[in-house]
Amino acid sequence: MLDLVIGARHKDLGCFEVGRVLPFMRRRMVGPFIFFDHMGPVDLPPHVPRTIDVRPHPHIGLSTVTYLFDGEIMHRDSTGAQQAIQPGAVNWMTAGSGISRSERFDGPMRQSGGRVHGIRAWVALPEAQEEMEPSFIHHGAEDLPVFRKAGVSARLIAGRAFGLTTQSGRIHPCSMSMPSCKLAAGSASRASIQKELLT
Repeated sequence: MLDLVIGARHKDLGCFEVGRVLPFMRRRMVGPFIFFDHMGPVDLPPHVPRTIDVRPHPHIGLSTVTYLFDGEIMHRDSTGAQQAIQPGAVNWMTAGSGISRSERFDGPMRQSGGRVHGIRAWVALPEAQEEMEPSFIHHGAEDLPVFRKAGVSARLIAGRAFGLTTQSGRIHPCSMSMPSCKLAAGSASRASIQKELLT
């Protein structure tokens, strides 16, 4: 049963908008999720301005899971990781005792622009792991299991669901699931999707 619908609060970053769903006054967290952001969708112009790049900044005591539907973002961090994230792949950064990261629109997107659309979840680490060694893991689209049933397809971004387990679900200390679902045209209603996915 649906308990609460939370509308995103939007922040304009200058030709790029992020909608933050969590935290919310009536729901500070959902499971291990502290923050939940929806990026775009936005069509960036050619010669993307560097003012919308996210400059190096620190994190501690949490993980972030980044997943794109469209576009490309270049991740760099203080562990030495440098990884472009593209649609269908997932970047999992664990800050633990401390990490610094930046995210930029490098490569072809800088010159030609294009659509950017994605989500980011900020995941609380269990108290015993808050000071763990920082790390960065990238999983390509081919690494993420896909569930299909009655016109619904779901790519499992993180954790365990539908009898499937991601690689991150086997190694990350948080108990969670994070699917990205698609509905075939005319196949089902939202209520029937929920029923299919939960049975």
